[in-house]
Amino acid sequence: MTRIIVLAMFVFAVCGIAAAQGKADFSGKWTLDKERSDLGRASAGIESITMTVTQKDGKLSVETQTKRGTPSEGTTARPGSGGRMGAGGGRPTGLGGGFIGGDTSYTYTLDGKETTVQQDTPMGAMPLKLKAKQDGAKLSLSQSRTISGPMGDNTMTTTEEWNLSADGKTLIVKRENQSPRGAMTTTYVFTK
Repeated sequence: MTRIIVLAMFVFAVCGIAAAQGKADFSGKWTLDKERSDLGRASAGIESITMTVTQKDGKLSVETQTKRGTPSEGTTARPGSGGRMGAGGGRPTGLGGGFIGGDTSYTYTLDGKETTVQQDTPMGAMPLKLKAKQDGAKLSLSQSRTISGPMGDNTMTTTEEWNLSADGKTLIVKRENQSPRGAMTTTYVFTK
């Protein structure tokens, strides 16, 4: 009888740990730690990034605000470089909120199903496909858009892997942007 009780307690403990891991909450106001991040080519232009995340009822809302520094002497700012996706020569922005391109806001469902929203761009509204899946303290996000132009259709995709620290105070976002210009991988470290 003692063995059955011990075994039952062990099973409840394991289930409790699994349930706790499944409920990781990414909500909060996150600030970029630029020194710990690897922003690649975008590093010089970014002064700060603030990301506000709300996770509730199976949805994840992400809003970012990017503050850009003034161009260095001898350089010029690219037109539209602080705007939404499609600005700055069609350079792809990121997911969660377009860290590279500027301020954005997206809402994902966490069930792994793809949703399509309309995104306003300088070229007009365009469909944007969003997908998110949570696995404990890990979150996988993807975003895809196709832009039609004189050279045909160009598809740009962004995938992000979010990892939340055990204490919930550090968020590491590994991002890969794929476009006709090639791939770019960056790592963003955020703190609360």
